[in-house]
Amino acid sequence: MNAITFKTVASACALAAFALTAAAQTQTPTSPTPTGMSPAQMQKGGGSDEMKKSMMSGMDGMQKMQMSGDTDKDFAMLMKMHHQQALEMAKPEITHGESPELKAMARKIIKDQTKEIAQLDAWMKKNP
Repeated sequence: MNAITFKTVASACALAAFALTAAAQTQTPTSPTPTGMSPAQMQKGGGSDEMKKSMMSGMDGMQKMQMSGDTDKDFAMLMKMHHQQALEMAKPEITHGESPELKAMARKIIKDQTKEIAQLDAWMKKNP
């Protein structure tokens, strides 16, 4: 590498380091994090990350499910997975949410969807 190229690369590296340092220093507690939420939002909405992880895991499971070709069986299995996701999303709302209305809805979702999961399980047991 010749001296001019080396100086150009060194100058570019120094400029990049300066820009990164300046950007880091200008971030405030409300600056978005890689998740898209500010630290304050993450603190307040601790359940948001739990819900997102649950949703992503459930979607992954539903996408990986091998379809049997039997519409009834596939419906029962996919609905069970879907309802399980709803339960997993309702739990952090009850724990971390602030809205009494939404917390009540989350409790109702858990009650109703648990019952429906049991109904789906019973159907699948009778129809292997």
